[in-house]
This record gives sequence, structure tokens and C-alpha cells, in this order.
Amino acid sequence: MTLDVDRLIELAYDKQLLPENTIKEVCELAKQLLIQESNLPQIQAPCTLVGDVHGQFYDLLEIFYIGGRIPDTSYVFMGDYVDRGHHSVETITLLTLLKIRYPNRMWMIRGNHETRSVTQTYGFYAECMRKFGNPNVWTYFVDMFDFLVLGCVIDDVIFCVHGGLSPSLHTLDQIRILDRFREIPHEGPMSDLVWSDPIPGADEAQSDFSLSPRGAGYIFGQEATRKFLEMNSLGHICRAHQLCMEGYQILFDDMLSTVWSAPNYCYRAGNLASILEIGPSLERYFNVFDCFDAMVVKSFKVNTGNVSDNLVWQEHVWFEQETKRGVYRLRVE
Repeated sequence: MTLDVDRLIELAYDKQLLPENTIKEVCELAKQLLIQESNLPQIQAPCTLVGDVHGQFYDLLEIFYIGGRIPDTSYVFMGDYVDRGHHSVETITLLTLLKIRYPNRMWMIRGNHETRSVTQTYGFYAECMRKFGNPNVWTYFVDMFDFLVLGCVIDDVIFCVHGGLSPSLHTLDQIRILDRFREIPHEGPMSDLVWSDPIPGADEAQSDFSLSPRGAGYIFGQEATRKFLEMNSLGHICRAHQLCMEGYQILFDDMLSTVWSAPNYCYRAGNLASILEIGPSLERYFNVFDCFDAMVVKSFKVNTGNVSDNLVWQEHVWFEQETKRGVYRLRVE
């Protein structure tokens, strides 16, 4: 059966769960596409970088509202699509469909949560069981995760990765020859790429690599960052993986940026979020946004003749109001 991907994208934007067999076909199509991509695809600016979204589906819709929808905007998602949030299935379904439909405008990097072990602990497995009654959908997606790329390079200047650097990886070519088509191991260079973190304000003794308190990967400082950039003739590193209360963080004299794209993380952290817009000349602009619950809710009128005036909604930036004329999707401005 040939999938109508455009129709499936419409359903996914409306947060409708697709049938189990359809998701299986979607994941198979995605694997056929992803297997053709190198570990580090070369991407051209302009593009927009997105950090962790963690199953916060409505905030993903907000990202597309702020940054523009694909294919009008080219996106690099830097991992951690699932777990923690309430709508991981809907989130990863929409992103996978967009990757299939617009493979040269949509890039998906693997994060530390795109593994079997982590998703069984932090929510994605349980969500699939609750919504489908069996683990099949979880299996389809985690098998697909094995095909996601490890990073990307924008215009030979900006290196994008989910976590950070590894003491075992000195050059981009070493990343390019890794065998990525497998579960992320507990240790080693592939694990380091998705688990490592920069440490701000590191003193000279911490400026290279130290074991991470996460129990996987490393923490690294300014000197390790500088060496990697110089060795590979790069200008900047962009990554995700770490909660930033202001939505982003710039470290090491502007050599490294962290992008965090899940506002009010886990629905309680109270943080801002951001997307990083890379311009044609590689200028960087952090577009910072908040979750809807923290915004000032304004009243508005719905002029349909079937619903009352002066409605005030406090659920989310998107809502659906049924009337005799159909479903109206409205936005608080």
C-alpha cells in the first residue's frame, strides 16, 4: 500500500493517532531514507536548529508557528524527541512524516533518549502501551532510531550534535566512520556524542575532559572545545541535551551554544525555550519563547453565530471549538 504522506501529515498536525500498521509503514519508509544519509550530513544555511522537545507536542506546534513550517523553513532537530512529555507518540510521528516528505529540509539527529533502554524508563514505552495496548509501536520507532544521524555540519563551519565531544574523537572523519546502526552503547565515542556536556566556568584543571556525573559521557571545558574546532577548521558547536532556564546558553567565548526547546520542561520547570535561527551568512539568532501556561491569556471573539462571544481559554495556544460549521482552530494573539 502506498502511503498518502501529505494526508498523514495533516492528521499528525491535528494530533490524531495513526493506526499501528500505518506507523509500521512510516518507520520502514524512514529507515529506507535514513540509511542513505551519512553520519554527519552537510547542510546549507539558512536553517533553524531545535533542541530537546521531549514529547511536548503543543510546544512543537508553537515552534513551527514561530519559526515557520517545513518546507518554508529548513530544520535541524538535535534529538530527544520522546520521553518526559505526554505526547511522545504524536511528536515523533509528525517529525518522522515531515522527514519522509521533505528529506532535504528536515534533519533529525539522534539524542540520548532515542534508545531502547532510556525510553523504557522515562515514558515513551509506557505511553505506547497505554495508547495502543501493546509494545509494537514502541518497537517500530526505537528500531528506526538506530538509523538517525549522529550530527551534522552547516556550511563547513558549525558542528551540530545532541550532547557534546568525546576524548576518543578528535576529527569529524572519526565520527563519519562510526557504525551508528545499532543501540547506543553504554560507553564509547557514540555514547559520548549523545551524553557529554560542556561545563561552564571550568578552571584550567577541568578545561579538558572529566567523567560526567550523569554516569555516561564526559564533561569538557573550553580547551577541549578549542582544540576540536581548530583540528576540524570549524567555528562553532551547537548542541542540545541540557536544560537552560533562559532557553539557551553561550559558552567559551562564543565557541559553543546550547539550544533548549521544551518550555516549562516536564510541565513544572518554569524555563523558557528557544530555537536557533542560522542566517545565510551564518549569523545566529536565538528566538526565545515561553509555554502557553505562562503567557497572559487574552479574551477574543469568535464570530460564527454558533458560539458565545468573549471566550477565554487557558489550556494551550491551540484549541478546537466545535460548532455547526465545523472545527475552528484559533490562536491567542
